[in-house]
Amino acid sequence: MQIFNSLTRKKEEIATHESGKLSMYTCGPTVYHFAHIGNLRTYIMEDVLEKALRYEGLDVKRVMNITDVGHLTSDGDTGDDKMLKGAKREHKTVMEIAKFYTDAFFADCEKLNIKRPEVVEPATNNIAEFIKAVEKLMETGYAYEAGGNIYFDTSKLGKYYVFGDVSEDDLEVGVRDGVEADSNKRNKADFVLWFTKSKFDDQELKWDSPWGIGYPGWHIECSCIAMKHCGEYLDLHCGGIDNQFPHHTNEIAQSEALIGHQWCPSWFHVHHLNTSGGKMSKSKGEFLTVSLLEEKGYDPLVYRFFCLQSHYRKTLTFDWENLNNANGAYEKLVARIAAVYSEQPSEGSAQKAEELKKAFTEAICNDLNTAQAVTVLYDLLKADISKDQKLDLIKSFDSVLGLDLIGHAEAQLKAQQDAESDVPAEVAELVEKRREARKAKDFALADELRDKISELGWEVKETREGTKVYKK
Repeated sequence: MQIFNSLTRKKEEIATHESGKLSMYTCGPTVYHFAHIGNLRTYIMEDVLEKALRYEGLDVKRVMNITDVGHLTSDGDTGDDKMLKGAKREHKTVMEIAKFYTDAFFADCEKLNIKRPEVVEPATNNIAEFIKAVEKLMETGYAYEAGGNIYFDTSKLGKYYVFGDVSEDDLEVGVRDGVEADSNKRNKADFVLWFTKSKFDDQELKWDSPWGIGYPGWHIECSCIAMKHCGEYLDLHCGGIDNQFPHHTNEIAQSEALIGHQWCPSWFHVHHLNTSGGKMSKSKGEFLTVSLLEEKGYDPLVYRFFCLQSHYRKTLTFDWENLNNANGAYEKLVARIAAVYSEQPSEGSAQKAEELKKAFTEAICNDLNTAQAVTVLYDLLKADISKDQKLDLIKSFDSVLGLDLIGHAEAQLKAQQDAESDVPAEVAELVEKRREARKAKDFALADELRDKISELGWEVKETREGTKVYKK
């Protein structure tokens, strides 16, 4: 399995510190609002990656945090806490907001066939761990107190901008929308580890600490939760490309300051989902959710299929026409799989089946090339292999793709069977006569019989799996 490592900026094998096992951390949601489908693209691709790693035989331990405190509306450690913003918007407590939107997030994940990580840890469960980490950073000189807050001192690092494609100028993203720069910082790149009441008196969630009553900064949460469950050596860290800086940059800085060695050698970043107006964003009001897709009649797995047709390192543009195209392709794919059940038994070819499995494996191991993996799925449907071989390979490939292809195909077959069982005897007799007329190439009679069937309120169609009758 090779992925593009954002840290080294090249495609390479994921390094594991323990043979056969892989520790994987994914930044979870800030649960102050519904996740939009741009957020969920990242979680879909992380899910495919985890399933691909398992497909390759690795024992994966995946950890995800839930940010229910500490994430500010500005990337520069300024502005309101997002959780407080959500509580004010809905006139609820922060914890009521956190529970509601955590449940909503995982409900969306279930609809998208995203596996729940083995460990899901809310930030508020780990306040003692955060305080202990900040104390150590203070003791070793990597942190300082100013204006009532505790900051990480980036000047103590040999290299801060570790991802290579960001610079000090990028910190200007934290000084926008009328937000003032933080004058307490010694260096422009410094970031907050712990906020105190001196700055946020209206903060609902507050805890006592050696520096006063306050709450943790966003970045320290992920480092501590990852170390709590995976130890000092993390194999793979995942997230959206917008987390690369400053969040992941700050995670690396504070983590390696805490442990004294490299923390995580492999980083996986998923690029944005854009609309015609640019990056999808809650703050911009472009709020497309899984529920909205359902209201418009789309199966959520159609959106997953839409995401798999593009590479995770390419910006993906969403519009309804593109989703309609994905919907049509998904429905045709399911219909073709349903048709496999009607194929006549054959001996098949073990060699051809193995070639298809090899092609699929090469696709997913080549920087998670899901579009090529889907192409191999189409190839197997055309291949000269047995029905059982096809169905076994579809199940195997879908353990990675996560499109519930067999389930949807079997549901389609059942619906067809149920519909056919309700066909009146008179209509069934006409259908059988029409079938015999077509076999005898008496197409004039066949057309006449089709018209009679239509007059009785039924429609007859010729499909790959034979003649089907539907109520008009």
